[in-house]
Amino acid sequence: MAVNSEDGRELRSFKFKDEDQTQEVRAVERRILLETLANELPPETVRFSSKLGKIQSSENGETLLQLTNGTTLLAKIVIGCDGIRSPIANWMGFSEPKYAGYSAFRGLGVYPDGQPFAANVNYIYGRGLRAGYVPVSPTKVYWFICYNSPSSPGPKITDPALLRKQAKELVNNWPEELIRLIDLSPDETISKTPLVDRWLWPGLSPPASTGKVVLVGDAWHPMTPNLGQGACCALEDSVILTRKLANAIKSGPAAIEGALRAYGEERWPRVFPLTVRANLVGSLLQWDNQLVCSIRNNIVIPKLVRLGPVLEHTNFECEPLKA
Repeated sequence: MAVNSEDGRELRSFKFKDEDQTQEVRAVERRILLETLANELPPETVRFSSKLGKIQSSENGETLLQLTNGTTLLAKIVIGCDGIRSPIANWMGFSEPKYAGYSAFRGLGVYPDGQPFAANVNYIYGRGLRAGYVPVSPTKVYWFICYNSPSSPGPKITDPALLRKQAKELVNNWPEELIRLIDLSPDETISKTPLVDRWLWPGLSPPASTGKVVLVGDAWHPMTPNLGQGACCALEDSVILTRKLANAIKSGPAAIEGALRAYGEERWPRVFPLTVRANLVGSLLQWDNQLVCSIRNNIVIPKLVRLGPVLEHTNFECEPLKA
């Protein structure tokens, strides 16, 4: 893991085997992850382009789902893993995620003949602006740029040429390899999104489940990406929820509802602190004060940061799932 300043100066570099052998980073292209999981399912299990239009409880305890294409589904159990703007979360009474004050450009640089980077996570820190990139395959490199926009994230932009232009303008005088990554990113991989989260305050936020409807991942606990744990926590949620349901699903509706409640109670102590910590880390990294940034670059990162404590939040013990 290498941390540089915007002028290319190395502030600190870590080797996992030297600092903390219990930690590692594995970068996976999201499309590959989703396809790998989907390919383990029986054919035609997944119905694509099934946007939810309306959800309501039925008299027999099942849940009625009306899709925007006119299809109606009657579900015994609903697992809402439908992302940050989840209509299921909205139906359950959750507040809209809150804008964190900064946005992110993201993309995937493609090198058909092989990418030139070592197996490093690379960060570049500026004032109110930071970037990073990491290889996800022998030919692809993921990159991001986070920039302050305190009052509002601005209008939604989908034009790839404009997105590419704006991203490059932000880091115009930064290391050349970052500019080249942006240039080598296919249009369909470049995006710009406001970064948001939802703090699940105890006693104020609804529980993770209502009856036999339950939330997973960003639909329940959206968090800023500063710890790299959003998708990871969704996978953790899935493991715990699977275990709870596997033990209850043959015992009837009451057992299922209890299993969903138990899932939420077990996961909350994990996801709430991570959401708060990710927000606070982002606030520190997005500082634009010259003095604070100087202290960060010359004292905190080179002399005080240790890899183990920085990555301890990734530790999650998971016993093997049983068929």
